[in-house]
This record gives sequence, structure tokens and C-alpha cells, in this order.
Amino acid sequence: QVQLVESGGGLVQAGGSLRLSCAAAGSIFRIAALAWYRQTPGKQRELVARINSGGITNYLDSVKGRFTISRDNAKNTMYLQMNSLKPEDTAVYYCNVNLPGTRYDDWGQGTQVTVSS
Repeated sequence: QVQLVESGGGLVQAGGSLRLSCAAAGSIFRIAALAWYRQTPGKQRELVARINSGGITNYLDSVKGRFTISRDNAKNTMYLQMNSLKPEDTAVYYCNVNLPGTRYDDWGQGTQVTVSS
């Protein structure tokens, strides 16, 4: 099992930026698909951004052009750079590590991002 530790959340004004980090312990990081999800009270968790082992990325339409997911396999760390933040981006953000084609699926503890208007 990979242990995931998130950091970087906080309170920011609309238009500001934050960078989330997710550090992983374990040997599968470099072959895994990595993702960031977010969840607000009463709603389902939604996929924000994903990057596969080859570096191909996918984004939720509402964050395209504002958020960037990246990975540093040497540091076993993934990032989510969030720019031009909006109040509707307010949520708890979770990092996820999974191995496609297997049942392996691990989650971080979540970090709160609050964007004030």
C-alpha cells in the first residue's frame, strides 16, 4: 500500500493561486496513474485532473486552462497547480494513485481549498 500525504491547501482570494502536493511512499508510483479529485458537502467526488504514467493529462472542463497536474517520479510526488481560482473551486481535494487494470486504488487524506469572493 502506498501512503499518500497531501499539503498545500488553504484560503485564497478569487483570482489567486495555490499548489497542492501529494507525496507518496512506495515503489509503484512511477507506473501508476495519478489523479486529483474534489468534493463538496452533499455532492459526489469529482475528477479534477489525471496524469498517466506516460504523462498524458486529462482535465475537468471547468478547470482547463487554469489547473495543471504534474508528477515528479524521482521525488514520488504529484502536484496540482491551481491558478485563477474561483469560489466554485472551493472543496476538499484528494489525491489518488491507481494502477489501471488492477484493483489498486489509494487515496490521500484530503486538503481543504477555500476561495473567497
